[in-house]
Amino acid sequence: MSSILKAQRANAAKVESKSKLKRKADDMDVDDDAPVQAKMRNKQRVLLLSSRGITHRMRHFMSDLEALLPHTKKESKLDSKSQLHLLPELADLNNCNNALYFEARRHEDLYMWATKTPNGPSIKLHVQNVHTMDELKMTGNCLKGSRGILSFDKAFDESEWGKLTKEIFTHIFGVPPLARRAKPFIDHVLTFSILDNKIWFRNFQIFEKDPQQPNGIPSTSLVEIGPRFVLTPIRIFEGAFGGATVYSNPEFVTPTAVRRLIRQSKGDKYGKRKDAQQDHAQRKALRRREEDVLAVSKVFG
Repeated sequence: MSSILKAQRANAAKVESKSKLKRKADDMDVDDDAPVQAKMRNKQRVLLLSSRGITHRMRHFMSDLEALLPHTKKESKLDSKSQLHLLPELADLNNCNNALYFEARRHEDLYMWATKTPNGPSIKLHVQNVHTMDELKMTGNCLKGSRGILSFDKAFDESEWGKLTKEIFTHIFGVPPLARRAKPFIDHVLTFSILDNKIWFRNFQIFEKDPQQPNGIPSTSLVEIGPRFVLTPIRIFEGAFGGATVYSNPEFVTPTAVRRLIRQSKGDKYGKRKDAQQDHAQRKALRRREEDVLAVSKVFG
């Protein structure tokens, strides 16, 4: 029994000595004006998912984006297109603070939502001219999971919607250095350019040396890899997948309206042809002469 009491007293003495040392460290004077070097960690994670009804090309396109962005988490398809308010909760469950949602419509129309969850803002864009990596068959290649350099056109800084779009795309397409599946290499460049109020995306590999002359003078060049696509901004919302409209593109025309105009032009063409035929028949009837004594029907009748 005495040995147990001695052991307990020794442990209590150790704990008391540690607490005294801790109190002395807390009582030390700290210079409040000293600069604090806090290292900011990039903890961006992106939830990648789509709605039901996308085609096989769109699935390959999403697979290419997933390969380019190793900090994404892919989720199963969303059943309902009208329940977009569930996406911030789904991103929170997957521990993601960004979301890329592809919404499929009729006639292979594809829309992309780029959102900063859970409070926004969010951008709705129309995706056009999609070319996957398998379709392009470019000669360039990069390491899977490697980080890419983001290159934005200077036109992004000339408008308010461009600055906001650049900020959101930086969070989504910028791969953190400590991402789970990221490799410690930077061997490609993701470029975003604005032309005709559209955002053009290209992916280039960085060549440090000429492959034809591996022992020659080092020279940096770019070779396109893919995929490539064009984004047309539609609206920018204040919240995540909704809310007040911050920006609306006045030049955007929906694909449905374009198809309606094409059908209308074809209908107008058919109507003009029928009107011309009717005018021709009326002119032909007016040019017809009256029958006289030498008419064929009276001579040979």
